[in-house]
This record gives sequence, structure tokens and C-alpha cells, in this order.
Amino acid sequence: MSGILKSLFGKKEVVVVEEEEVQDAGASEAVAGAVGVEPIHVSDEQFEEVVLGADVPVLVDFWAPWCGPCRMVAPIVEDLAQDYEGRALVAKINTDENVEIAGKLGIMGIPTLILFKDGQEVDRVVGFAPRQVLEEKLQAALG
Repeated sequence: MSGILKSLFGKKEVVVVEEEEVQDAGASEAVAGAVGVEPIHVSDEQFEEVVLGADVPVLVDFWAPWCGPCRMVAPIVEDLAQDYEGRALVAKINTDENVEIAGKLGIMGIPTLILFKDGQEVDRVVGFAPRQVLEEKLQAALG
């Protein structure tokens, strides 16, 4: 057995992959599917450099651990981080721990997902949004 770290709702947990599963799926496919690009966890101090200074569009998920809809959107956000690797950046900001930037951006409810391009906010979704909605917004920013 081998342990693989995987992000789940902003926390780390060990996912155990049985050797038989790896052999059945093919070793590289199983590992690639279990370990991939994850959203970057950003703090108030890092926001300007990581988000506003990015040379690709950035989708930022403002969330908190106690928020039910935040937990619902988390797997979508994680999938988008993998699917848009190299074309866009996906970040998460815990609003309980990073209140300054959330206040500056006028975040009144979570989850709030804000799309930035060239250091400017270009779109915002408040509340749970299905993958298709978020993906359309990312595609528009890339196009």
C-alpha cells in the first residue's frame, strides 16, 4: 500500500491506494489521477503577488471550513485546477483566516468565486455554481 496526499475541502488527508488498484488501472494513470495540481492556498499577504500579479487568469475561491456550499463547490474548484493547469491559476482563500482581502473586495457571502485577469476583477459568482458556469467564465477569460 502507498499513501498519497490529496486535498479535500482545504484539508489534507491520506488516501490509500491498494497495489491491486494501481496494477489494474496502470500505475501512471492511478498516480496521476490521485495526485495532481491543486488550488493554491493564498493568504492576505500573498494575494497581490500571486493573484493580481499572475500572467494568466486566476479563479479565486473565497471559502470557510464551516460553509456547506463551500464544501459543495470544493471538488469542482479542485477539478478546474487540474483541467486548466498552465492556462489559468486556481486559488483558495480561507475568509476566516484572511479577512483583510475579503473585506477589501466586499465579500459578503461565501462561497464567492472571483475571476481576475491582468490584475483586475472580470467576473464574480456568489454561492454555489455548477462546474459548467465556472468553466464558461474561465473560457471567456482565456478567449
